[in-house]
Amino acid sequence: MGADAVMEGHLVFTYGTLKRGFSNHCLIQDLVRAGDAAFVGAARTSARLPLVCGPYRVPFLLNFPGAGERVLGELYAVSPRALARMDELEGTRRGHYERLPISVVLLGESDGAKGEEAREVEVEVEAEAYYAHQSYAGELWRRNGERGYKVYSEKEAMGYVKRKDRPQDITFLDQIRLFVASPQS
Repeated sequence: MGADAVMEGHLVFTYGTLKRGFSNHCLIQDLVRAGDAAFVGAARTSARLPLVCGPYRVPFLLNFPGAGERVLGELYAVSPRALARMDELEGTRRGHYERLPISVVLLGESDGAKGEEAREVEVEVEAEAYYAHQSYAGELWRRNGERGYKVYSEKEAMGYVKRKDRPQDITFLDQIRLFVASPQS
């Protein structure tokens, strides 16, 4: 698959471990090398949305428009084959995340014409993002004190535990349930 397949595919907004410099970005790199994904640019959500951390410092975007912050992330064009691989990573069939529509603003700079200062140009686009599944999103929001982050940075990722290093005798959904039931520290 080449650039044509990517262009006919989907736009996906990444805000956590799939971003450059984070632990699951290797999947995106593999997809780019295979011609199944292309970086579009830096972006932020059009609406304020909660971005919180769950168990093992795993990031979750919550589908509660108007709460939280305008979240910064990255936008990728992906082929249908890439989307299937991302769905598998995000556990959409297992109820971990839901892939839903999202409006994002693509962030860029104009060149500055004839002596004008360069200024930020914003273009709103429709994409999809992986949100915390609705079955636990409300509890996760409450567990985080109804406060979210603007960006999942190295600071927020401090303490992130890779999937292979988490307990294997309990499902991720059970790990989430234990996390939301535990007292806030």
